[in-house]
Amino acid sequence: QVQLVESGGGLVQAGGSLRLSCAASRRTFSGYVVGWFRQAPGKEREFVGRIPWNGGIADYADSVKGRFTISRDNAENTVYLQMDSLKPDDTAVYYCAARSVLRGLSTVPSGYNYWGQGTQVTVSS
Repeated sequence: QVQLVESGGGLVQAGGSLRLSCAASRRTFSGYVVGWFRQAPGKEREFVGRIPWNGGIADYADSVKGRFTISRDNAENTVYLQMDSLKPDDTAVYYCAARSVLRGLSTVPSGYNYWGQGTQVTVSS
């Protein structure tokens, strides 16, 4: 079982940047797909992007494509979500999640077994 610990949220002005981190504890991300999701008040949790840990490229929701970048650091056993050109609509609680790569790729929250605690991102106009 993998445990996920997130960090890096905060308050930023529109057009600014933030980087979120998702670190795995107890075991590595090897064999997992790591996804990022977000949930704004009154809205359903939505897919932001994902990256397979053992190779392959990240892919993104259309709403963040070209502004957000997911990367991994094998040595640190950490996945990052770099968010640039932030907009007020990006305000949400952001979560990282993991699922076994053997189960295939998924963009729906119910497809992920393990979740971080969430971190608040607020973008002011």
